[in-house]
Amino acid sequence: MLRNRDLSPLLLLLLAVSLPAQAIEPEQLVVVVNTEDAQSRALGDYYRKARGLPRENLVEVRFKPGQAQMSEAEFQRVRAEVDARAPATTQAYALAWALPFRVECMSVTSAFAFGFDRALCADGCKPTRASPLYRAATREPYTDLGIRPAMLLAARDLPQGRALVDRGVAADREPPSGSAYLMSTSDKNRNVRAANYPVVEQLIGERLKVHRLNQDALYGAQDVMFYFTGLKDVKGLGTLGFRPGAVADHLTSNGGVLKDSPQMSALAWITAGATASYGTVVEPCNFTQKFPDPVLLVDKYLAGETVLEAYWKSVAMPGQGVFIGEPLAKPFAARP
Repeated sequence: MLRNRDLSPLLLLLLAVSLPAQAIEPEQLVVVVNTEDAQSRALGDYYRKARGLPRENLVEVRFKPGQAQMSEAEFQRVRAEVDARAPATTQAYALAWALPFRVECMSVTSAFAFGFDRALCADGCKPTRASPLYRAATREPYTDLGIRPAMLLAARDLPQGRALVDRGVAADREPPSGSAYLMSTSDKNRNVRAANYPVVEQLIGERLKVHRLNQDALYGAQDVMFYFTGLKDVKGLGTLGFRPGAVADHLTSNGGVLKDSPQMSALAWITAGATASYGTVVEPCNFTQKFPDPVLLVDKYLAGETVLEAYWKSVAMPGQGVFIGEPLAKPFAARP
């Protein structure tokens, strides 16, 4: 478990002075759609046009829609088709669906990134194999590491999906603004990331306002760029206004269960107006390594990386976690 005291002064200095970074470009991203799912087809096509992706960067596959979980055998077939048809320059995937979010014991985004690998699963409260992308400096993860990180381009319906895409595109065009809300909650088991909030505040510095709050819910804020909390259900989301490119997530066991979850789904953040989120699809216990580290996520995002890169590089053990959002959003990238 990473705590503030575990961060060396040198690491803190390196994080604080990170230089603007290049990011994955649109032509390096492949959008994967399920031709059996009308929403997947429509959203994938809308996204390809919105981001100006080449036609060959849209790969069509077929599998039964509406299923929360995909079998290992079916996944192996689908991923083999995608890998075979993706241009050699592809560095990452956008999966244009909300279901499935899981491949047996793994999240679907991690399965696409690493291949199905039971070393990335855990039976009970155990750690899993770590990700080579954690803290990585690369901007070409497939070229350098043989990994194509994936993100679900997902929403509860097509209008919300199009709105998500529009927010991601808008984030690249508008000067970044807003506030970071770092919530220390009454749920001790889910509040384990709060120890690092002072470092997040140092990283953000003068660029955004930071609000470290000892409360379970936030109501009425209209300038949300970052929102990190730890609860099984987050109240007040419908009262908030999120800036284009906003990142928000809640540390809990089933946030990545996007259908029929006993806890709040990470899709609730997308519905409320966030541009990206994260949640786990099977019980991870409260290992901080299985959830985004706000320090690393904010550092990479502020350095100009896409939200896909920043999120992936902030999770040490992502095998059980699903990444959701518009992957190319990069509000802090240098503008001409």
